[in-house]
Amino acid sequence: MNIIDNLKWRYATKKFDTTKKVSAENLELLKEAVNLSASSYGLQPFKILIIENPEIREKLRAAAWGQPQITDSSHLLLFCNYLEVGPEKVDGYLKLRADINNLKLEDSKDYGDMMKSLMVALTPEQMEVWTSKQTYIALGTLLAAAAELKIDSCPMEGFDKVEFNKILGLNEKGLSASVIGAVGYRSQDDPYVVFKKVRKPLAELFETI
Repeated sequence: MNIIDNLKWRYATKKFDTTKKVSAENLELLKEAVNLSASSYGLQPFKILIIENPEIREKLRAAAWGQPQITDSSHLLLFCNYLEVGPEKVDGYLKLRADINNLKLEDSKDYGDMMKSLMVALTPEQMEVWTSKQTYIALGTLLAAAAELKIDSCPMEGFDKVEFNKILGLNEKGLSASVIGAVGYRSQDDPYVVFKKVRKPLAELFETI
């Protein structure tokens, strides 16, 4: 499996080579991979912002305790979760599902009603926890896809989400910053380049019951 070798190759890149950029073609492949990621019910209750504006990235860096990946990576992908998944989002998904699979929309009514009843039962706090969890699944897909393309990446939680939301006006859009995927190419000055990957033995990580 090439993916095993590629996952062994990848690491959380701390210092990117600012002279190297991910090609437009490879960026489209990463976007398609993330779009194909798993999510609960297939609803994809998140949005990914690809932040290219250097001035905005400087502001975000200040809200991420000066971490250089924010400004120095080729592309900065900010995974944002929706604060609410209401009936209209379920209906939109079911219509898309019906169109793609040539189904009768009315045949999905029971499925839609089930999803809506589950969403209504969630408190705002529970809703945000659920939608934010979905972004991490998508982030994992990004990391694996990037490794397949020999593109370096760094998953990042270390930032002030409230400040990110203010800078980008996310709450007004019904969104909240959740997690970051910075992608690009490692600098040979990154001290972590020479580190070997540290993982638990499989026998310790897995238990068959």
